[in-house]
Amino acid sequence: MFFDLFNGDADGIFALHQYRLSFPVISTLITGVKRDICLLQQLAGAENSEITVFDVSLDSNRREIAPLLARGNCIHWFDHHFAGDIPVHARLHTTIEPSPTTCTSLIVNTALGELHSGWAICGACGDNLYEAAGHLASKMGLSTQELSQLAELGNLFNYNGYGVTTADLHFHPKELYLAVAPFTDPFAFIAQSKELAVLRDGCAEDLHYATEGDLQKIGHHSLYFFPDAPWARRISGIYSNLKARQEPNAAHVIVTRVGNNLRLSVRAPLNDRRGADTLCRAFPTGGGRAGAAGINELPPEELPRFIDVFSQTWPS
Repeated sequence: MFFDLFNGDADGIFALHQYRLSFPVISTLITGVKRDICLLQQLAGAENSEITVFDVSLDSNRREIAPLLARGNCIHWFDHHFAGDIPVHARLHTTIEPSPTTCTSLIVNTALGELHSGWAICGACGDNLYEAAGHLASKMGLSTQELSQLAELGNLFNYNGYGVTTADLHFHPKELYLAVAPFTDPFAFIAQSKELAVLRDGCAEDLHYATEGDLQKIGHHSLYFFPDAPWARRISGIYSNLKARQEPNAAHVIVTRVGNNLRLSVRAPLNDRRGADTLCRAFPTGGGRAGAAGINELPPEELPRFIDVFSQTWPS
């Protein structure tokens, strides 16, 4: 059997899509909202199978790896998040590069000899890596308009991945992957997709609500406070990416109320993509990468300590 595990954001979807364009199989798809990353837990009974993982932290799934390998499974792992110590095993194959200037779609694109670079551009733009996307677009000879189309596709798929549960999303990430799966050319998908119109309208509406969020400045850095509402849970990622592009020398944090806790989306200064992962890992349920990270559940009484560590990470 084949299992494909992937992050439910743009990077995870387009990394998997590139790989399966080159190595088509019928596989069981396992994914969820963007922060649903402990996906190997869903493979407790898998034996003698091929497991491929995209854009999911190895460190967050560490406990499940050894039992899966012991049952004869082979694991191929592509990622750019913090991994910690990577186990050594003949059936564990990792292509992990925790650099703040790359993403899983770009890593897979390189591994495949840049066979499907258009989709890699979509994943890179979804992860706010516009410089890398622009470089790849230049190599492909794409026009500014074509790059803009791929960027919108990446951003809309990324927007769809954010939520506490899949009920917050416009589409289950598995649906979006299955929608692009028949297409080799991203421009053909853009021309025919019905999903993009839904995402475009939803994103525009949620961005309008986001402009009403409360703002707290810490020097030239920004914290935005959103209420406990589906639009707020959906927009946090794309809004923080947008603010990072608008103010590339500042760090940005989206603080969203979710029940009795806070959910944080953190972006390091775009011109110095460091520190976001270390900051968030200092708190339970925190993780991510150097340029972009988050905390799933922060008790409100812990917010002052977060702000203190934030201020130490990026002094004003």
